[in-house]
Amino acid sequence: MAGRSQTILYLDGVSVTFDGFRAINNLSLVLDKGEMRAIIGPNGAGKTTMMDIVTGKTRPDQGEVFFDGDIDLTRHDETEIAMLGIGRKFQKPTVFENHTVEDNLVLSLKGPRSILSALFHRSSHGESRRIEEILAVIRLETRRHELAMSLSHGQKQWLEIGMLLAQDPKLLLIDEPVAGMTDAETEETARLLKDIARNHSVIVVEHDMHFVRELGVKVTCLHEGTVLSEGSLDAVSADERVIEVYLGR
Repeated sequence: MAGRSQTILYLDGVSVTFDGFRAINNLSLVLDKGEMRAIIGPNGAGKTTMMDIVTGKTRPDQGEVFFDGDIDLTRHDETEIAMLGIGRKFQKPTVFENHTVEDNLVLSLKGPRSILSALFHRSSHGESRRIEEILAVIRLETRRHELAMSLSHGQKQWLEIGMLLAQDPKLLLIDEPVAGMTDAETEETARLLKDIARNHSVIVVEHDMHFVRELGVKVTCLHEGTVLSEGSLDAVSADERVIEVYLGR
C-alpha cells in the first residue's frame, strides 16, 4: 500500500476470535514513525489483544500487520519480533529486585548474554555511555548503585522502561504505566515518555485521562475490538459514542 513506508506500525482489517468471541474486529490502526499514541477504551475493548498481536503472542485470523514499512509481523514469532525492535512493558513491573539499578540495565542491553556473563562483563565505552544516557532519561542516576528492591513502585516502572530502552527498540508498547503511582510520579512519567518519544515510536495504553492529557498526543479509543474514535483527547472525549461506552456523563 502507498504510504506504508512512513509507518512504524500498520494494521488493516485485523480480526481474531477466541472460543466464538471476537476480541479484535476488523481493526485498522496506523502509527507513523516517531509518533507517540495513547490507546484508551473500556475493559474488554481489545487493547491487550492488539498488543498481543503486534508482539506475536497471538496470531490474527485475518488482516495485515506490518512493522517498519514492510515487515510482515504475522510471519514472525515473539522472539523474532522482539529482535526486530518491538519492546513491550507490561502493567506490573518485573525487575531484578536483588540487583542494582545499573545491573538491571546491563542485563538488558541488546545482544546475547546470560546473567553470569553480564554481571562479569566489562562494559565497553559505548555501553557505558548508553547506560549513562538511559539512567538520565529514567531519572535514576543517583540510584544507580542501589538495589532495585529499594525503589518506589513508580521508580520500578521507570527502571523497567529503561530496561526496554537498553534493548534499543524502534517501537515501545507500554501498558498502563502510571497505575499505582503518586501524582508527582505520574507527572514525571509523562515527561519521561515525551523524552523517549523524541527518538522512538511509542504506544501507551492507559485509563488515567489526566495522564493522557499530559502526554498531549493523538488518542485512539477502542471498543469491542475496533476503533470507535480517533483524534485529539478533546475531540475523542466529546464523541457521544465514547461518552456512552467509556467516559460516562
